Amino acid sequence: MNYGDFAWRTSRLWLAPAAVVLTRGRGYGLDRIPANGGCVLAVTHLAWIDIPLVGALSPRNINYVAKVELERVPLFGSYLEWHGIIPIRRGESDRDAVRAMRQAARDGRAVGVFVEGTRQRHTGVPGEAKPGAAMVALQESVPVVPIAVYGTYEWRPWNFNPCSLAVGQPVRYDDLPKNGKGYKEATADIERRIRELYDWLADVHARGRPRDETPPL
Repeated sequence: MNYGDFAWRTSRLWLAPAAVVLTRGRGYGLDRIPANGGCVLAVTHLAWIDIPLVGALSPRNINYVAKVELERVPLFGSYLEWHGIIPIRRGESDRDAVRAMRQAARDGRAVGVFVEGTRQRHTGVPGEAKPGAAMVALQESVPVVPIAVYGTYEWRPWNFNPCSLAVGQPVRYDDLPKNGKGYKEATADIERRIRELYDWLADVHARGRPRDETPPL
């Protein structure tokens, strides 16, 4: 168990239960997340609560990719570092972050990538996916696990709005070229899968969130 895994173990004792209770969190298809080995969790990002909610419901510890500004927040930044985040400078080519993402996948870690690159603050629905998740998956020959989150956009600490996530089947892109063309094609497929999962969750919520449901894909 490494440094980050110890931090995750302690957080699962208190932060994970709190996140699930406050959001009435429910996960569908969680068993699709590979139990071991490198993978990329490609997650849509609608609100800050997505981070602890996905972390709480995931059976794997996650090396989240997060904007470097969070690392600079006193105390909170240190707490995130303790959990093995991979800081990235948004809006520019950050080769150090890319190398760290690839190394984590190569080391058998679950790399958590919010595929739009930032929260979808104004729409509340999944946005255009960026190529980061696809690039790591192709370069390191690891599967991508598409994950959609629903309900967090309208969640507030005082309203207990129910939130859910749906996990799609892991998908590999080993047949695509490891270049811009391959990244673009894989990214389009990841975006499509996440949107389908999101629409499926919208229907599940409209039907009262029955527990015995299986996500598509």
